[in-house]
Amino acid sequence: MKTEQSNKISNSEYDALISKSLSSSSAKEKSIATGIIISVENEIVTIDVGLKSEGRIPLSEFSRPGHKTEIEIGDEIEVFIENVDSSNGETILSREKAVKQKAWQNLQLSFNENKVVTGIPFNRVKGGMSVDLDGVTAFLPGSQIDTRQIIKDTKELLNKPLELMILKMDKYRGNIVVSRKAITENELKEQRSELLKNIKEGSVVEGKVKNITDYGAFIDLGGIDGLVHVTDISWTKISNPSEVLELNSTIKVKVLKFDEELSRLSLGIKQLTENPWDEVKSKINLNDKVVGTVISMNDNNVNIVINKNYDGVVSLNELSWLKKPPHPSKIVSLNQEIEVLVLEIDDDKKRINCSLRQMKENPWNKLKDKFNVNDTLETEIVNIVDFGIFVKVIDEIDGMVHISDLSWDEKECETIIKSFKKGDQLKVKILDINADKERISLGIKHLKNDPVQDFIESNPINSNVTGTIIEIDEKGLKVELDKENKIFGFIKKSNLSNDKNQNKTDRFALDEKIDSVIISLDSKSRSLNLSIKELEIRDEKEALSKYGSSTSGASLGDILGSVLKK
Repeated sequence: MKTEQSNKISNSEYDALISKSLSSSSAKEKSIATGIIISVENEIVTIDVGLKSEGRIPLSEFSRPGHKTEIEIGDEIEVFIENVDSSNGETILSREKAVKQKAWQNLQLSFNENKVVTGIPFNRVKGGMSVDLDGVTAFLPGSQIDTRQIIKDTKELLNKPLELMILKMDKYRGNIVVSRKAITENELKEQRSELLKNIKEGSVVEGKVKNITDYGAFIDLGGIDGLVHVTDISWTKISNPSEVLELNSTIKVKVLKFDEELSRLSLGIKQLTENPWDEVKSKINLNDKVVGTVISMNDNNVNIVINKNYDGVVSLNELSWLKKPPHPSKIVSLNQEIEVLVLEIDDDKKRINCSLRQMKENPWNKLKDKFNVNDTLETEIVNIVDFGIFVKVIDEIDGMVHISDLSWDEKECETIIKSFKKGDQLKVKILDINADKERISLGIKHLKNDPVQDFIESNPINSNVTGTIIEIDEKGLKVELDKENKIFGFIKKSNLSNDKNQNKTDRFALDEKIDSVIISLDSKSRSLNLSIKELEIRDEKEALSKYGSSTSGASLGDILGSVLKK
């Protein structure tokens, strides 16, 4: 309100206003009439509509969202007559109803003729905004605010005039639904039509980054969207477009392909600059040492960018001289600059294959100078697998001790490997070095002599031995020859006696001492094959040579009988 009027008008002015009001009055109940403001006092506006009594309306009914209250004494204003000469002798008026009724008439006309109306959003509510349409409250759904969804915060729309289209009207329920989107869609159609007239393949246009996905970015060109695929953003490999582009930023793009029928645009960013691969071989050669920045890695390789223009890759095997390199993250880190050797320039895949390990001298050459077969060394366990343990030999060279080389007694090997843990210190013996194949074989059991070989050296094949029977089965006898060193022998059933009728295992008992002859070594089972039969044949030959001749006709029984008699 300009200035609140607390002074009443003069009698002459009042009479003039009354005369004017009476001369043009056609006021009646439940209708809109024109009245004259005759006073504004204590937040109450008094209005004369030419009836016996004036009507009073609260000053608050003259305010509207987004508008200042500006009324003055003498202003003509439309009001709604609720009641004439009520029980209190007053005329009941309403400014709000007059405004709404007049507004509904105008809005209905705009709705019928599909005209644009102007409204002022004055409040944010669930699902949208409340809008004032010339005194009538309408609802603007959030989905109808904008076609391109470029408004992040609807707060910026409050108390500002907006052009809207009426989508739905229900006067009985007092509901009006409006849309800003309907107008922007029309605007977009016009913009799109104008844009499509001028656009063609090869054009360079400006747009705003509307959306970013894993596979690319959508660019709003002002009425039509285009896609920049992730492979068309940079000449070097990127994992995600968000590494290069920022949402809502304005960028230049090149039109790569335009499907006029579908209005589909394929755009490019990297095509705005020259392809660095066109001159790669004039800048980088095989066996060059170049610096690259690590941009990503996986289980099998490390991806780098060389000179900010070229994609490079270092495979897992080219990261380290280790036979089984660890995960790349144990060797390099993201954004680290590393110096690598160029192995291959792959034009088809547009990448440079590189090596990190070849920047160092091959440690296998050092190994041959430092160690020999049968040398022993103190080391530590770096890894344990089902079939053996890996130990550190020198930097970037690990050697393996196979599970079978942990102990001469193979039954103990599985128990021994379970007792080891990473980082354990131990001593190993070098069994073999093959620098060409980058392989070194190690052993732990070889730190001691093979007890079986030691026994054979002391008791060669065909030697007589004495042992204790520890097992009896249908196939023969198991004999313990050396308890301390766990040396065992086996006598097959066919070797129990020279007399076939005596080849019976039930003739023997457990823990019985027995003599036999070593006839062979079973390397696989590391067991000695023994024979009682061979011992008896040998004894018979010895007795015949000592007590008889081959022509005497005497049997071994006769000879032994005569000896026994003596």
